[in-house]
Amino acid sequence: MALASDKQANEENELMLALPKERGLYGGPYLHLFQDFWCPSFYFQGVINFQKHFLAKDNDVFVASFPKSGTTWLKALTFVIVNHQRFSSFENHPLLSSNPHELVSSPEFILSHDLHDQLLSLSNMTEPRLFSTHLPFSSLPKTITESNCKIIYICRNPFDTFVSAWEFSTKIKSVSLPALTFEEAFEKFCNGISGFGPWWSHMLGYWNESKTRPDKVLFLKYEDLKEDTVFHVKRMVKFLGSSVTREEEGTTVIENMINLCRFEKMKDLEVNQSGYIHNIAEKKNFFRKGKIGDWINYFSPSMIEKFSKIIEEKLSGSGLSFKVHS
Repeated sequence: MALASDKQANEENELMLALPKERGLYGGPYLHLFQDFWCPSFYFQGVINFQKHFLAKDNDVFVASFPKSGTTWLKALTFVIVNHQRFSSFENHPLLSSNPHELVSSPEFILSHDLHDQLLSLSNMTEPRLFSTHLPFSSLPKTITESNCKIIYICRNPFDTFVSAWEFSTKIKSVSLPALTFEEAFEKFCNGISGFGPWWSHMLGYWNESKTRPDKVLFLKYEDLKEDTVFHVKRMVKFLGSSVTREEEGTTVIENMINLCRFEKMKDLEVNQSGYIHNIAEKKNFFRKGKIGDWINYFSPSMIEKFSKIIEEKLSGSGLSFKVHS
């Protein structure tokens, strides 16, 4: 068995080494072009194991996102909704003592090691199981796309997504390679070269699926969630068929859920002030500003013009658009 798994690991390592590779944001040390998306080196084995071995259950819930688009906030909100009956007290809720990334794990990350044990622990998880993923829709395991499990997807205005990814990349534990400059990273991002990118095909994959199968994929924009949180949390509750009753919707339950997951509140919690997630990124770095339109402080006029044209071109005819706050 060990020999077979070693052989398989070697084959997969050879496959990764044969793929086109680039430097880019949210990827370390390299990004490899795999199944038409840029897969970070340290996720590669986990992605393959996820696709080959993950068995979805019909009541699974997935939080899907392009990196740095509001994943932490959406994980927190979804965790509160999915576990409303299990953790009905807002005074000693798990979110007060654990980071959202510890409560909602990504199969493509955890399945990169100790495969047999990890699969066993996944199968024994309390249901409904809640997971997260950065994989494009087209690369999700078939057991997810062909089952009745639900996916809530979040994306963000690409200007702010880039700035958030850039800031985050400067704080990740450094790899041996010199860091990209802001201008270098911007050029890569314009060409779709960033972890799990291109950003446009990532967004459009879930966008198109949400139009075809609205009962399967709920598509959210960070800006909309920020501007009318109550409305969109109620959409999430309805989409998930949550145990939050109609009577509770009209009371303070929804407001309490939102308040528990407020950016400022989570940022100030002791549990999010220190320590690392997966020994790579400090917990505090998942809570930077959470603002809309901060990109204006980073982009030159020529960069704004160039990126605006790319966004318009890539999303043209899809019906997907973003308010560019400046």
